[in-house]
Amino acid sequence: MPLLVPPAPAPALLSVLAALSSPTAVLEARTPALRTAEGPLAAEHPLPVHVFEPAAVPGALPQARLTGWRFHIRAGARVAAAGETVVTPDGWVFSRFSEGPFLASIERALMQAETLPATYQPHLLSVPGLYMLALWLHCDARADASTAQPDPDDLLVPLAPAPPGIAPHRVHRLTELAPALSLRLAPPPLMGSPA
Repeated sequence: MPLLVPPAPAPALLSVLAALSSPTAVLEARTPALRTAEGPLAAEHPLPVHVFEPAAVPGALPQARLTGWRFHIRAGARVAAAGETVVTPDGWVFSRFSEGPFLASIERALMQAETLPATYQPHLLSVPGLYMLALWLHCDARADASTAQPDPDDLLVPLAPAPPGIAPHRVHRLTELAPALSLRLAPPPLMGSPA
């Protein structure tokens, strides 16, 4: 079924478009594919980016905090880079252009998600402590992307490269993968304390 991509806040999109129209921002970006792209550049596929926050109580669902929006920057038929925005006290601002293996992995995961039998709202879920990024498929396809929170019926698709022991592009139920992520993020027990 089709994914229902939430609309990005207009200021987030406008900040990326302003950066794309700035020769300085594009030429100074650390993205060779963007600097050498020919033809018009377009921002598309907006995805809200959330940070994974482990459950405070064992057995509870984790929380997610919206931190930005990521847009694919298309140059002709290919995705050349990502344009990222962050939220500040003054609103949405352009953060950076980036490229790397996550671009192709996000595209692959989105195509994977399109083949699922239910409709989902796609988000990106960052797990900074594990250097991990996942496509988070929220079961409430019409939710407000800025306030969406994990639901037991949500799915996670870890992107490549994934941390050791987590297979990229395998669809997981959130309730299956979130406890394992929370456990990996937990501080180690103090020396001499019962484990």
